[in-house]
Amino acid sequence: MEKYLKIIQESFSGYFNYLVQEITNPSWTNYFYWLIGLSLLVWTLEVLIPWRKEQGAFRKGFWLDSFYIIFNFFLFSLIGYNAISNVGVELFNDFLGLFGVENLVAINVQNLSVGVQLLIMFVVADFIQWNVHRQLHRIPQLWEFHKIHHSVKEMGFAAQFRFHFMETIIYKTVQYIPLAMIGFGIQEFFVIYMFSVFIGHLNHANVGWNYGFLGYILNNPKMHIWHHSKELPEAHPYGMNFGLSLSIWDYLFGSAYVPKNGKDIELGFEGDEDFPDNFGSQIMFPFLNKNKSTQKK
Repeated sequence: MEKYLKIIQESFSGYFNYLVQEITNPSWTNYFYWLIGLSLLVWTLEVLIPWRKEQGAFRKGFWLDSFYIIFNFFLFSLIGYNAISNVGVELFNDFLGLFGVENLVAINVQNLSVGVQLLIMFVVADFIQWNVHRQLHRIPQLWEFHKIHHSVKEMGFAAQFRFHFMETIIYKTVQYIPLAMIGFGIQEFFVIYMFSVFIGHLNHANVGWNYGFLGYILNNPKMHIWHHSKELPEAHPYGMNFGLSLSIWDYLFGSAYVPKNGKDIELGFEGDEDFPDNFGSQIMFPFLNKNKSTQKK
């Protein structure tokens, strides 16, 4: 028990020191300033070449989503996620140790080039996320958490990070074992993360791009807008276009849906008129909602 308490203590102090280091020491591998830079870049594109021209630069929900960015990108880990996840990893490793297993590496890719390792990690992680995202729509209990993301009524870059902190726990938990089984020997994983943030910002931004034929591989704004459609087609009662960075999974497995230009479709979900519009109430909503909906997104 003492070991785990020490991990918790060191996690809090270590992450606080990390945040201070990030903010006070800009560098090329600095998450904080990359996040700010990418956000300002995509926001500028929204202002200069807006797809929905009647939508203002400070759209409905802009400041709420801006806070979600800071909370989900940094503050959630400071509050406790970093400590809990570190303890969880240690407990899992201790459990494996009972059976004489020191690690889960089943496929060692360390001899491959850094570029190939990054590509493998990106594709594997995105496929896992695609599957998790599907379940967030199909399982009623998970959908209660995911409703927060779909409460966005006007799309903008910051909407990417309007999601409940429980989604982070779900995604990271499901990803842990598959990625741990691949012996990545790289430190440049931040490249994947920031590229995913950039793609996600663009997918939610007020820009009308689809990347041409590359849209069958990369998720894009004209495709992702349909994922947020309030009205769902009969063929997709749980939703469609679940890809995060890549769209190829939706085309391969039949969940792609781009019937027409979705520029002016209504966003949200059935019953969102009564959904809370502030951070605290949204975070508590899944825990307090007494009428768990069986209606799929």
